[in-house]
Amino acid sequence: MSVRSHSLKNRVAIVTGGASGFGKGIVERYIKEGAKVLIADIDIESSDELAGKLGNNAMALKVDVTKTLDIEKMVKEAVLKFSKIDILVQNAAIGMKPRMLKDSSEELFDKLFDTNVKSIFLGAKNIIPQFISQKTGGNIINVVSTAAIRPRPGLALYNATKGALVPLTKALALEVAEHKIRVNGICPVAGETPMLKDFLGDKDPQNAYKVFKSTVPLGRLAEPKDVANACLFLSSEESNFITGVMLEVDGGRTI
Repeated sequence: MSVRSHSLKNRVAIVTGGASGFGKGIVERYIKEGAKVLIADIDIESSDELAGKLGNNAMALKVDVTKTLDIEKMVKEAVLKFSKIDILVQNAAIGMKPRMLKDSSEELFDKLFDTNVKSIFLGAKNIIPQFISQKTGGNIINVVSTAAIRPRPGLALYNATKGALVPLTKALALEVAEHKIRVNGICPVAGETPMLKDFLGDKDPQNAYKVFKSTVPLGRLAEPKDVANACLFLSSEESNFITGVMLEVDGGRTI
C-alpha cells in the first residue's frame, strides 16, 4: 500500500534516539513528509546538528529515556513548541557485545532493561494522558527487534528486553483503543547503524557481519530508510485500522 506524499503535514512527532541510526532515518523521513519533530536523544550535540540541518520544523532536546523527569520534560517541551503531539516513536535503545548469559553481570542486565524496557513504559505512561486530553487519538510506535521473535545466541539479555516489548505493546494497544490511540511495534533485523558494532563483538567482527547478513533471505541488513518507511506507514492515515501488530522489517529473517 502506498502512502500519499506529505502524509504527515501538520502532525507532531517525538522520536527518541533520533540523532543517529534508525532514529535519524525516521526523523528525516517525517520532516520530509511534513511533520514537526522533537528529536529526543542523550547525544545533544548530534541532535542539535541534525535539527539545524532540518530547519524550523525540528527541535532537539537532551533526554535520558531512563529518567522520569527527562521524559516528563520531553512531553512538556514538545507541547510548548508545537502545541500538541500526535506520534511517539520509542526508538532509543542500547545493544550489547555477544556473551553467554552465565558470563553476564547484573549491572548489564539492569542497564539493558532500564534503557530498552523501562524507557518504553515511561514514554507511554507520560504520553497517554496528553493524547487523551487532546481528544484526537494518538499513535505510539515501539521499535522492537527480530531478537524478540528469532533470538540469536550470545545476546540473551538483549533478546529478553526486546521480547518484553511484544506483550507490552499488544496489551497497551488494548488498554488505550477506546481513546483511538494506536500502539504498534516494528521489528527490524540488525541494521547498518552505529549499534551494529556492539553485536558484532571484538573477536572477528568481519566474519560476524557475514554471518548476520547470511541469515537474511533478501541478502542484506536493514537500513534506516527501511525502518523509516515502516514508521511512516504506521503513523499515516493509511494504517488507521491497525493496532497491536509487530511489523517485521527483516528481509525474511523471521520466516
